Amino acid sequence: MTSVPTAVAPLDPEAAATYAEWFATLADATRVRLLHAVSTAPAGHLRVGDLAESLGISQSTASHHVRRLAEVGFVEVDKVGTSSVVSINAACCTGLPHAADVVMGTLTTAPCCPSDLPADVRTRPMEAGDLERVREIYAQGIATRNATFETEVPDADRIAERWLPDHRWVAETDGPDGVRVLGWAAIAPVSARACYAGVGETSVYVAEEARGRGVGRALLHRQVTEADQRGLWTLQTSIFPENRASLALHHAAGFRTLAVRPRIARLDGVWRDTVLLERRRAED
Repeated sequence: MTSVPTAVAPLDPEAAATYAEWFATLADATRVRLLHAVSTAPAGHLRVGDLAESLGISQSTASHHVRRLAEVGFVEVDKVGTSSVVSINAACCTGLPHAADVVMGTLTTAPCCPSDLPADVRTRPMEAGDLERVREIYAQGIATRNATFETEVPDADRIAERWLPDHRWVAETDGPDGVRVLGWAAIAPVSARACYAGVGETSVYVAEEARGRGVGRALLHRQVTEADQRGLWTLQTSIFPENRASLALHHAAGFRTLAVRPRIARLDGVWRDTVLLERRRAED
């Protein structure tokens, strides 16, 4: 049987106008180069003078383009002494890709799960004997201050009680000292009400020594495919805008950005933003 494409509602005029302004701002190659230079700067920021020098343009030209980028919210500019220091507005790291996805309609055909899974990493259901290692990895995530608002690791019983029994996974690999757990993923219910039985809040954490090896991809692949098969129709998660690796990983797994929630809560006395993402099961 041939499936009939689902009708997509027309793009809201106000959103279209906003996106058009963003795209128009990036229609200048120098601005694109400038934005790339700032976003990839090792320190996370650059002085206008340094930007001008690196791009081979005058300082006045650099200042002009920085002002234009700041007007639409791509960058933030702070005065440090006599210098203007330019940094990326973290919200644009998710807002811009989301806008492109909306305009091109790709959100209606989101990918199923991450690809290029590491061959040396296995995933399996989490067991009681894994909980201390799970707590250790969670503590490493807490220490980054870019993973969770929690500042202390709950005890093993409390942490296990949060999650749905059939949606707890660990990733492991063989090492010189035997099998080693490198990360974990879990889904917690969002509500005790029956109508929300298919909605879960996801978590994925990778051990400090294993980051960048594809462990997160393997865990998220297991998490979303099992969720689809076991009756969960919506997965949601909140990620700090500064955690670009996690945002990219979740986008690759079919999560879409719903909103950037500014100043949603304090961490260490500082207001922090989060990005709210959601993934829907394909048939829903």
